[in-house]
Amino acid sequence: MKKTIVLLALIGLFASSLFAQGRLLDPKMRDLLHESLSGELAKEYVIQITRSSRVQGSRQYRDAANYVLSQLRKFGLSDKEAWIESFPSDGKIEYQTWQSPSGFDMDWAELRMIEPYEERIVGYPEIPMSLMTYSNAGSATGELVFVGSGMSDRDYEGKDVKGKIVLATGYGGNVHRLAVLKYGAKAVVCYLDDDRAKQYPDMLAYTGMWPKSDELDRTTFGFNLTKRQGTKLRELLESGVSVVVKAEAKGIGLEPYFMDVPVAVIRGSEKPDEELVFSAHLDHPKESANDNASGSAALLDIARTMNELINSGRMPRPKRTIRFLWVPEWYGTMAYIDKHPEMVGVELGGKYLANINMDMVGENLELLHSKLIMTRTPDSIPSVFNDVVAEMAFMVSEMNIRTPRGSLSEMNYRITPYSGGSDHMMFIDRKIPGMMFGHDPDYTHHTSEDTPDKVDPVELERSEIIAAAAFLYLANLTEEQAKDLAFLAYANSSKRLGEGMMQARALLKRQTGRGLEDFVEAESLLYFCWKNETETVRSVLNFNSQSGITKAVESLQSELKRQFESHLAMLREESRSLGYTMGGSIQSVGDIGRIPVRTTRGPLDFGLPESKLSEADAAWYRQPGNRLSGDAKFELANFVDGKRPTMQIRAALSAEFGPIRQEVVDRYIDDLVKVGVLKWKTVANVD
Repeated sequence: MKKTIVLLALIGLFASSLFAQGRLLDPKMRDLLHESLSGELAKEYVIQITRSSRVQGSRQYRDAANYVLSQLRKFGLSDKEAWIESFPSDGKIEYQTWQSPSGFDMDWAELRMIEPYEERIVGYPEIPMSLMTYSNAGSATGELVFVGSGMSDRDYEGKDVKGKIVLATGYGGNVHRLAVLKYGAKAVVCYLDDDRAKQYPDMLAYTGMWPKSDELDRTTFGFNLTKRQGTKLRELLESGVSVVVKAEAKGIGLEPYFMDVPVAVIRGSEKPDEELVFSAHLDHPKESANDNASGSAALLDIARTMNELINSGRMPRPKRTIRFLWVPEWYGTMAYIDKHPEMVGVELGGKYLANINMDMVGENLELLHSKLIMTRTPDSIPSVFNDVVAEMAFMVSEMNIRTPRGSLSEMNYRITPYSGGSDHMMFIDRKIPGMMFGHDPDYTHHTSEDTPDKVDPVELERSEIIAAAAFLYLANLTEEQAKDLAFLAYANSSKRLGEGMMQARALLKRQTGRGLEDFVEAESLLYFCWKNETETVRSVLNFNSQSGITKAVESLQSELKRQFESHLAMLREESRSLGYTMGGSIQSVGDIGRIPVRTTRGPLDFGLPESKLSEADAAWYRQPGNRLSGDAKFELANFVDGKRPTMQIRAALSAEFGPIRQEVVDRYIDDLVKVGVLKWKTVANVD
């Protein structure tokens, strides 16, 4: 008890010292970053990047990649510090489970109505998103047929679309796969018809064909329209008028090409083999300003600033290496990581310590009414990195950041639980703690309304300072700073452990069976919360493992264990009072079940396992209650480490996402084994 009292007193002293000093970062470094990083310059980079229609694997994407490299050269980075790595991309080559996109290049396209009267509806390239990406060249004239969403077979029942052109409200590639490839239509025309479109009827959505390797030779083309345009055509059809349209697309269309990844490196002075990695996807059709010219521009400005400050002597070279990657989203990141198997985290024996993925970081809060979202790492990789970023975000929220052409918005941000949807997933899979910076909600996302006028220099600068401050702090972490960080991690982990207790108690009160299974579900939640927070405190050692830090970490972990045991005793007492049947725990089921093993690297392709199964087997996942969310599927693969049996994987998933049936987890793993991306661990390969 005396030891605990002393420890708590030290934590109190640390907290008061931390707040008195202005949180984690040295105020001089904070002010230097504020002075040197420029949201105004970053917005200029945004404008230049949006001049290219940056479809993955396209020639214009290469133009944007070359622009990034040219800027890095202007900043003074040599060919040993900045370069481009290229990866073949033809729609057939696979990088682990990810099929590369085809190359794509188009010169001109037009959709014109010729009956009941002549009218030009839309054209490319003046409306860049009007042509569906990954279209082929071609010409088609035909009667227009409306098929609803056009994304399920029932939409085509009783409708003859063969040799005609389909009008639909669904996603272009999914409509094309059915309308053209299955039912014989010539081309597709899709229009936006969601809640956003009702408010913004002249906005059109970005959709693409994304052909599979066996569809490349059969892919035709399609157009995206606004709700106003699509509704007009639909109403003509519903009034009984025959509508005939002529669709043309000229250019190369699909072709074997490359995915380019610009790379910049600021070498560490003392530990150059230990790295912190920035990433931002450079792709998307013109203009796509916030998504994601903003993230790409922010990285450019951070690289410029760090290099200039080092070369001018105003900032010492960071002790660890800081790497910058501008990637074609998902596919290019997977190709890059596949080429660099050394890019793994500490848990896998590597020296890549963290990733910040900048994806939509410059939104004008006054125009879009969004907020800055920073996603925590998932439970499969707990990390003190989350706490560092949270502290830097708070620091920036206390600063008065203004620019001549920026908004007058107040900072509005959230640190949220893990969610996927961008390139941080690739790093997390390799056990590199990854966080994504982005904005939500955003009505312009993947639409023609995502334009540079909605990018705010103030918000760009805020995001840049948070990201740069976090990495520079961790790159240079001293022994004293590491002690401070360990105590900060403990304070936050202790709070989250208490919140875990509240969630477990709420779960008990929701259950109706009052049996052992229900109790174990609640205890499991608390158990994994404790495990995660213990690992969070331990992860400080990844950044500084001097003996004094190790001792502090061990003491703090012991205190977390004491808290867990106290919470667990209270949970069990409450279970008895609620009438639960006792007699088991999460620890007692931890070794039950077969053990799956990964056979590939990187997150699994989003379509797996369904895309590789028979239609009958894939249909099981469409039944209510049988489908895992995208984030849960991603985490399931992360929990497959060759050590966890299936029941423990289910328990960990349920603790993170809420109760999940063992049957669903078992079926999903069995099917991943069936399609060859997992295998079962046998006695022969047990460690």
